[in-house]
Amino acid sequence: MAHTLAPLPYDYAALEPYIDAQTMQLHHDKHHAAYVNNLNAALEKHPDLQSKTVEDLVTNLDAIPQDIRTTVRNNAGGHANHTLFWQLMSPQGGGEPTGKIKDAIAATFGSFDNFKVQFNDAGIKQFGSGWVWLVFNPEHKLEIVTTSNQDSPLTTGLYPLLGNDIWEHAYYLKYQNRRADYLNAWWNVVNWDEVNRRFESVS
Repeated sequence: MAHTLAPLPYDYAALEPYIDAQTMQLHHDKHHAAYVNNLNAALEKHPDLQSKTVEDLVTNLDAIPQDIRTTVRNNAGGHANHTLFWQLMSPQGGGEPTGKIKDAIAATFGSFDNFKVQFNDAGIKQFGSGWVWLVFNPEHKLEIVTTSNQDSPLTTGLYPLLGNDIWEHAYYLKYQNRRADYLNAWWNVVNWDEVNRRFESVS
């Protein structure tokens, strides 16, 4: 069964003024759609892989035939990352975390403010295109990591709890080269309910 592009869980303009409607429309309808289309095209020659979830594909890249492995890595990763990204934002988002994730962040990073500084710093220092993540690692600890291009944390055994897209297409129309401004503004739309749900599912 072909992979599909789910609709955004909110209107294109719902995250204004922090993320503009034009960026959301292009990001979802063009960039994310291209990852889905390219992934489906790559899997056409391998019917046995078509029933696997996108998470299965990126978690087990060594099992992907060599002729399509890079294409699957890039496009399944892009599909997985973006599907999660839309869910991690909400028009009712922002503020400070609550529940178990709040306590875990405080225990790991000292405070939510310290966590934000470290997360933003990692995002600013990521060279070129990529993502910055809060993950739950195999040692059952929280960790901030970055990935290049569309690589998924799942590929290296890390479970993503929160992630921000720092490809230029995610912010350039509004913020131009001011990645730091985008990173700061993005906290106003973080869906902490979803982050908490993900954390509770693995902790």
